[in-house]
Amino acid sequence: MFVWLLVPAGLYLAVCVAAWAFERKLVYFPGPAPTTTPREFGLEYVDAPLTTSDGVALSAWFLPARAPRVAVLVCHGNAGSIENRIDKARVFVELGASVLLFDYRGYGASAGSPSEEGTYLDAECAFDELARCAPGLAVVAYGESLGGAIAVELARRRPLAGLILDSTFTSLPAVGANAYPWLPVRLLARTRYDSEAKLATLDVPVLVAHSRGDRVVPFEHGRALHAAAKRPVAFVETRGGHNEGGLLLAADSARAVADFLAAVAPARR
Repeated sequence: MFVWLLVPAGLYLAVCVAAWAFERKLVYFPGPAPTTTPREFGLEYVDAPLTTSDGVALSAWFLPARAPRVAVLVCHGNAGSIENRIDKARVFVELGASVLLFDYRGYGASAGSPSEEGTYLDAECAFDELARCAPGLAVVAYGESLGGAIAVELARRRPLAGLILDSTFTSLPAVGANAYPWLPVRLLARTRYDSEAKLATLDVPVLVAHSRGDRVVPFEHGRALHAAAKRPVAFVETRGGHNEGGLLLAADSARAVADFLAAVAPARR
């Protein structure tokens, strides 16, 4: 009987060790280099190659608005690349915002491999480039899912005028615990992205959006982030699943984004 108990216990331990050892493979899902550009969607853009403070080369596109009132840094979600966020960039441009789309290290045509601190350094570098490309404009960070966690940390490192968190989780271990309730994810996780704890310390206006239909990051995560924010401006309930882009691609919620941008962006200096 004792031996029969040891076998499943050993297998469970082996699974835990594998989850710990291959954590990055389970966290990041980078897409290949883009095969299309914003120009093919009728959008003006320029390549904006970046080099981070630790020497990693990143791929980025700058999309200028005709009469920009604000600049938006798009911190995209976990899968794919900037190619898959052109439609989101279009919405911001149509709202009068110049946009920088960038790929994290290891994503798209960017060099390197992703890590938590690495993605934070990538966002810092992208912010600095956007400030150079759009001088005098307030910068708002839009983050979807994983990108929301990266945007929250960016607000601790750079002077953001606002944060838009779309389908973002409270922390990565909390998402993992929901997806794998049979694993001690909170104990095993080394990658944290603990946005809920950080938001309470940030003196930045925050708009949070989430859908009740999100099966990847439960709706309660969005509610918790809004409650944790020191300066919550609005909570927008969107529709659809985690990857359906409800905030920017639905007319009513896009209006909420327009109102937020107008409220947090001061007149051009």
